[in-house]
This record gives sequence, C-alpha cells and structure tokens, in this order.
Amino acid sequence: MNAFGFLFAFVMSALLVRLPRNLAPLPILMGASYVALSQQLEIGPLHFPVGRVLIAVGIFRVMSRGERIARGVNSLDRIMIYLAIWSICSLVFHKPTVLIFRLGILYDALGTYYLFRIFIQKPEDVRLVFKMVCLILLPVAATMLVEKFKGVNLLSLIGFGEAEVNSTNGHFRAQGAFGHAILAGNVGAVSLPMAVYFWRKQRKLALTGIAVTLAMVFASGSSGPIMTTMAVIGALALWKIRGSLRAIRWGAVFVVIGLSFLMKDPPYFLLARIDITGGSTGYFRAQLIKSTIEHFNEWWLAGTDFTRHWMPSGIPANGEHTDMTNYYIQMGVWGGLLLMLLFMGLLVAGFNRVGKALQANKNAPADRQFLIWTLGAILFGHVTTFVSISYFDQTVVFLYLALACIGSLQILPPAPVPNPRRAPTWSNKMAPRHVPSMRFQPS
Repeated sequence: MNAFGFLFAFVMSALLVRLPRNLAPLPILMGASYVALSQQLEIGPLHFPVGRVLIAVGIFRVMSRGERIARGVNSLDRIMIYLAIWSICSLVFHKPTVLIFRLGILYDALGTYYLFRIFIQKPEDVRLVFKMVCLILLPVAATMLVEKFKGVNLLSLIGFGEAEVNSTNGHFRAQGAFGHAILAGNVGAVSLPMAVYFWRKQRKLALTGIAVTLAMVFASGSSGPIMTTMAVIGALALWKIRGSLRAIRWGAVFVVIGLSFLMKDPPYFLLARIDITGGSTGYFRAQLIKSTIEHFNEWWLAGTDFTRHWMPSGIPANGEHTDMTNYYIQMGVWGGLLLMLLFMGLLVAGFNRVGKALQANKNAPADRQFLIWTLGAILFGHVTTFVSISYFDQTVVFLYLALACIGSLQILPPAPVPNPRRAPTWSNKMAPRHVPSMRFQPS
C-alpha cells in the first residue's frame, strides 16, 4: 500500500468510526469505488485491501457501540449463515493452498453484508444510500470517460487503478479502479435503478445519476454491461404491469421450454449470438456452461481445484483454472452443488422478500412501493450479469449492498382473519348485564 492508499484508508476508517449509523455506508462505498485491490496491507500470507481494512474497522465500530441488526435475523440472514458454514466445511476437500484465498472471499461477503444490514434499517436509509451511490460514482464516471477516449487511467497515477488500458477493435475499454472493464460497467448498470427512483421528486439528482451510470456502461465498451442495463430497464418497466408478473414469469418458463425443442443446441447457446460491441465472447460463455455439465462428476460434491481442461483456453493468472465467466459456476467450483444452490437460494430469498414487502405495503404510498420494486430491479440486474462474469473484485460490495437493503425491508405478518361461523364469547366483565325495563306501568 503506497502513501495515497494509506492516507485514503486512514481517512475512510476515521469516517466509518465517527459518522452516524445511516451515513456509515459512505466510506465503504467510496472504498469500493475509488481504490483497486492492489492497494493492500500484507501481513505475512494475509492480504488486506482497503475494503477489508474498512470491514475490520466497521466490525470494531459496531462492537464498541453495541449496534445490532434491526428487527433481528430473518430468512435472508440465515441463508447467508448457511452459505458461510458450508463454504468453510467444503474447504476440507480442497488443497491447503486455497484456504487463505477462500477465507478472504468469505470475510468480504459476510463482513460487507452484515455491516450494511446494521447500518441500513429503514426505507429512509435505503433512499440515502441511493443518493450516496449516485454522487459517489460521479468521479468514477469522469475518470472512466477519460480512460475511454484518451487511453489513460487517471486513477493509476496514484496507484488506485491499473496503468494498462485494454482495448478491443481499436477502442479503449475503461475499468477505473475495478478488476475488469465488464465489472466497472456492470456497477454502473446495476446502479441505474437507484437514479431512476428519484425521477419524480428529485429530477436533478435523477438526471445526474442516470448520466453517471450510463457513462460508466458506455466507457466500459463491453456487451455485458449493456445487456445488464437492458435487463434493469426492463425490470423497471414492468412496474406498470406488476399485477401480471406471475403470468410473465410462467410465460418466460414456457419460452425456454419451447426453445429447447426448436433449437439444435441448448437455449443457453443464445449467449453465443450476443455481440453488441464487436468483441464479445458469448460462445466461450455458452461452452463453459456445457463443459460444466459434462464434468459434473468432478465438482458436484464440494468443488474442484482444477478446471483447466474444461476449456481450450485458460487465464494467465492461474494455470489450474479456466476463465470462470459465470458466477453460478464459480460457486460450484468453490463449494460444489450445495454452495451453488445456497447462492441461488440467497437470490431467490431476496426476490421472495421483495414480493412479500410489496404485498405488506400495498396500501402504502406509491413512492414506498416503487422503492421496494427498485430493489428487485437491482437484484435482477445482478442475477442477469452473473451468467457472463464472476465478481472477483470489490464489485461484490454492490451485490451485498442490494441484498442488505432488501433484508432491511419490514414485512409485517398478516392480520388474523376472524371466523364468521364462530359465535363471539363474552367474559364475565364484558358480558352485557340485564337492564330492567323502563316502560311506564300504571299504578
């Protein structure tokens, strides 16, 4: 960690300790947006990027203040716990060399999620986080546009980003402080609904956020973020016909079943036909799914430490694995079928909670209902992009931010329905007493 990284980590840590609860997500989000993972403290075999330092500081803060999750642990929190338990148990089946790496990933996921769950407790906190993201990403979008047009990553001048700028077909692909241009663009795409939420009441903030997030998608020069943008826009558009959502879901299921009969290849090979920017590798992503199915016996129990033979190409950073451009498959490689299903279950529980929150708030103002719907659209954006990329950098912060916001939604139990057939019972105190007649009687 250089001097700029140390200074940034110190300032963000101080803010995290001193800020009130509802503003505490600010330094965590700034750390995820502005600083690459290469800025890290190395203590023996342990590596602590700025994000992990902030998680440790955040844990110290909540323990010293006695802060807790509002309204206790819910189903989403429990699935996170199960996922963490199996992640640790599955390490028994892996090489000791991956122990520290996997524990670091688990630390990032659990730490980020539960800190956000503590800091975000009510709808007003969710709205405030939306504002934070719209404004925090403004400098990110500006530097990415410079990187896109000039081929210079300004963040690399202080060590906060990669100096080498990738290009495809003669066009630069900006990545800012993130690990890849696709991840940088996806952060903009999944943050777009946060800006759209303010359209009716805070038009200037909405326009700023929309411009910022779309600029990040454009500067990334990647098809994946564009597809994610289309997904979140489509999810937001369904707000007008939300009463027909059940029919739409079943329609999508029948379309997939129909395509499986009409296509020579499985439906997931439609990924091979997507190429918006002229440099997409959709065929690789489709073939990876096919190879994963073919090698099911190698990873289903608890994952595998070798996937290099699954695909004809690998990655320079690791000679034992192929490029895992699918987050669901990545979970399977890490912890087998059970970890993959737990991760999918976490996402399903998120959507289920959004649906229950909408039902519980059906008589609430439209602004409250649309806030809940926006969280569902953000989660749908993440779910869509997982098919084309794995989150291997600080992008996971934005995933667990969305899940924590959904976890904070208050869902009241339905009121008991009285049984009309059951006659009312009266207690001795409440039973009506005999009242003597007041009729006039002649003497």
